[in-house]
Amino acid sequence: MNKRIPVHVHAADPIMSTGLEATMRPRPEVLLVPAADLDEYGVVLQAADAYDDTALQELRRLHRNGCRRAVLVVLDIDDATLLDAVSLGVCSVVPRSEATASRLAELVVRAGAGEAALPPDLLGRLLKQVGRLRQDHEPRPNADIGLSERETDVLKLVADGLSTQDIAHQLRYSDRTVKNTLHSITTRYHLNNRAHAVAYALREGLI
Repeated sequence: MNKRIPVHVHAADPIMSTGLEATMRPRPEVLLVPAADLDEYGVVLQAADAYDDTALQELRRLHRNGCRRAVLVVLDIDDATLLDAVSLGVCSVVPRSEATASRLAELVVRAGAGEAALPPDLLGRLLKQVGRLRQDHEPRPNADIGLSERETDVLKLVADGLSTQDIAHQLRYSDRTVKNTLHSITTRYHLNNRAHAVAYALREGLI
């Protein structure tokens, strides 16, 4: 990795914040920065025991200021808040018990590349939550939304949790084609990341 990813650590508990900063500072992939120095390619590393309204409000503030990618370290998060967090740019959620330096660095790198990495149980909860919301929306056909067959195929595999490389292999595309396809979707509909794109597509009845 040639370029270090700007990362802003935030936690309501100063001890937790200091601990996360100490954990991430030695990592060669990471450059710790204040929130003001984050841009759309930087990553927020946010920690909270229970992801409540206060933590979500802070994420909204950072999102308004231009940060579009985040990794959450939590003990617990409810389904509705998980959906809100994904819509605000959360790419990954990691339990506190699994938040090792190497794991956090891996998730930060993936978030910096625009990739989502939700644990299977959280992804399942997210899909169920979106499914419930989908019942309140009349599905629109692909032609009205403008998704191509390639975009639909790629999003379905993202929803299954496949990586860029796995999607490329399965669909016989290059990695660049998969990345460009996802970039086109997120840009066209002003979505934050892959997880947000999947949530949007499910809500609209596309996949």
